[in-house]
Amino acid sequence: AIAAGATAVSVGLGDPAPVAGPTKDAGLPLIAMAATVDDACRAVASGADVIVAQGGEAGGHRSNFDVSPDGRVPLVGTLALVPQVVDAVDVPVIAAGGIMDGRGLIAARALGAQGVQMGTRFLVSREAGISPGYKERLRSSVDAESVITRAVSGRPARGLPNRLIESLESVGESAGWPAQAALSGPLRAAAHRADRADLIALWSGQAGGLADDDLP
Repeated sequence: AIAAGATAVSVGLGDPAPVAGPTKDAGLPLIAMAATVDDACRAVASGADVIVAQGGEAGGHRSNFDVSPDGRVPLVGTLALVPQVVDAVDVPVIAAGGIMDGRGLIAARALGAQGVQMGTRFLVSREAGISPGYKERLRSSVDAESVITRAVSGRPARGLPNRLIESLESVGESAGWPAQAALSGPLRAAAHRADRADLIALWSGQAGGLADDDLP
């Protein structure tokens, strides 16, 4: 990525230490996502220049550095996490998790964040490459609907329940991360091409239903 001309390096799912050296050598800022205060402090100690504080409301994979054998991870909400991270580290903090519009941006700034990172909000944009069925499912979702599952990739992630998650969870076992993701990958790719929202990973935050528009 650096050789291709990247102007920043952003990482998640663990301690950024392995990429800190090449990033610093290239003179680029290192942005690291963390889901707890302890992980944020560890990331800064490893060389992170900016912290993305990922609240429990966020869609997709959890960026907790350590995952217990049973897959349980702390789910600290954005409102509680951001100000504690701001107080604990001496680098800029970006808020993520459940932020869908200007109200969330204002709240994040009030908590001490320098900016926000939004994922689910952009999935429903006109330019997003997800299938039409996925977009419609996001727009019709409600706050308490999403679940945390390891069934799709082997690592905890927040998404909307569907046939894929229910079928994989019924097996009761996982090949672990990232093997589980590789095993389920061909099915998910085929389902995306066929616009089968029941068989793809519907990653979504808890506020997905707020994106009920069709904006660029």
